[in-house]
Amino acid sequence: MMILRSAPPSPFGRKVRIALLHLGLMDRVDVVATDTASESDNIRKQNPLGKIPTLITESGKAIYDSPVILEYLDHLAGGDQIIPVEPDSRFAALTLQALADGILDASILRVYERRYRSEDKVVESWLAYQTGKVERALTSLEASPPGTHVDVGTITLACALGYQDLRFAGTWRGIYPRLVGWLDAFAAAVPAFEETRFVA
Repeated sequence: MMILRSAPPSPFGRKVRIALLHLGLMDRVDVVATDTASESDNIRKQNPLGKIPTLITESGKAIYDSPVILEYLDHLAGGDQIIPVEPDSRFAALTLQALADGILDASILRVYERRYRSEDKVVESWLAYQTGKVERALTSLEASPPGTHVDVGTITLACALGYQDLRFAGTWRGIYPRLVGWLDAFAAAVPAFEETRFVA
């Protein structure tokens, strides 16, 4: 069995779980809850960065982070499943994944700024800088939403929007109606999205 080190709220871990379910590989994986803040959790031995998700293969090798894990899962599933082979489609999917990962990175930094600093030490200019990244990315996607085909890009975008619901009370929904419609269509076509939903 493979082992997935993750935690339920992690949007990057959610990416991997959606891919596992979609590709029919979930029965080959044990999901092990991980506390990245704990020095006693052996995630730091499995992944020197101490980050999730980390996938431990059946041969005991650690693979990280989420884009690499998704590529490995696509390979296990025979290839050309969630990472297209055809160049135009491939690089469109990979670029969308990078954009959506960037939304997640900036969003998590916004969460951490308030989680790990006292209110009097929060740097508002830093929060605005990260918020600007998210807003520019969502504005760009609102102008031209992707299709609902399942690939590394659309999986990641769905998780990025889901994270906006989880951590930012879904305020994006009143601003980006085409993306709301896109996410509704994706969720209807990909049951794994709802199956992996985390409610705080």
